[in-house]
Amino acid sequence: MRVQLRMSYEMNRQLQADSGLSLADYDVLVALSNVGDDGMRVSDLAAQIGWERSRLSHQLRRMEQRGLTERRASVEDGRTTNVILTEMGQQAIEEAAPGHVDLVRRLFFDPLPENLLAPFTAALEHIHVNLDHNSSLPPAPS
Repeated sequence: MRVQLRMSYEMNRQLQADSGLSLADYDVLVALSNVGDDGMRVSDLAAQIGWERSRLSHQLRRMEQRGLTERRASVEDGRTTNVILTEMGQQAIEEAAPGHVDLVRRLFFDPLPENLLAPFTAALEHIHVNLDHNSSLPPAPS
């Protein structure tokens, strides 16, 4: 728990200093940058990043005010709302990603001796699978 809290703190601080994004902004932008131009449904985005819909709704409102995202009626189903990454959001994630990746590598992976990297990765994958099977979150879209 201490490691997760400290990593979140360091990542948020680095992102704020380098790009003006919060870690929450970054999480949303990364998820949206991995889908097509139609974006993704709000409920799917919430499941993808592991947030409650109400938290995501508040976050999206702030991001929309800054021009990073927008919400539109789904092309496939007009009853649902999709979240779209704007050009400004795409530019923000492209500018923020290199520094963020460097920080994560420097703080999390570089200190691990080579002989611990594979077992550590396997342990994290095992924990992730267990979380997926025992989660109260709806399944993330594939």
